[in-house]
Amino acid sequence: MEQTVALARSYAKVNSNVLIQGETGTGKELLAQSIHSDSERFMGPFVAINCSTFTENLLESELFGYSEGTFTGGLRGGKIGLFELADGGTLFLDEVSEIPLNFQGKLLRVLQEREVRRLGDNRIRKIDVRIISATNRDLLELSLQGGFRKDLLYRLEVLKLTVPPLRERQEDIPLLLSNFIEHYRKQCRSRVQQFSPEAVKLLQRHPFYGNVRELGNLVERLLVIYSAKEVITGEDLQAALELPARAIGLPTARQPRHG
Repeated sequence: MEQTVALARSYAKVNSNVLIQGETGTGKELLAQSIHSDSERFMGPFVAINCSTFTENLLESELFGYSEGTFTGGLRGGKIGLFELADGGTLFLDEVSEIPLNFQGKLLRVLQEREVRRLGDNRIRKIDVRIISATNRDLLELSLQGGFRKDLLYRLEVLKLTVPPLRERQEDIPLLLSNFIEHYRKQCRSRVQQFSPEAVKLLQRHPFYGNVRELGNLVERLLVIYSAKEVITGEDLQAALELPARAIGLPTARQPRHG
């Protein structure tokens, strides 16, 4: 992870497009924001869009904008697209792999020409935008399957970062725990100060398929449930994770005797 951060800092010194790859929940957008904040564009806007949440037509209008009268029910005076809003700054395209194939050619042209035209308008507007995109999929493999344009891929991944999953950097968990406890303590009105050594070891053995996001959600849950405690124990964590005690080496509770 230190190597990834060091590489991100070197990327912040230039304006080339960056592609960030990593599993869901690894913090790709946070890394993109950090690159922007450490760059010469830090005074400009950081604009983000999740490409998977829009249909092709809506994605085009969101990115390019539209002039008044283009759509029934459209905004009076039209709408500025995200490319224009990000002018002088950074546009973050999250889940870029989900951009419809038919729209990818239009996006490629904007990246090549550095100019955009709103839908229903004839005016061409020059833009100065750095593109940082992110995906949890293998775009090269997707392009070989015909689901992603190779020429667009080459435009997006001038510089490339791969964020390792949390299960491959378990030594980061204690630091992340401290950060999340500090972040959630006040809003959860919790007295929790730390996790016991046993609880930390348990976390380091957990697969965390949701990565850092899953860890953050788990810490928030524990701080709410055990808000009156100062230390989260292994038993507390076991209950939150709903794992069998014997699977993690903890003593099992004695069953009550009947009869």
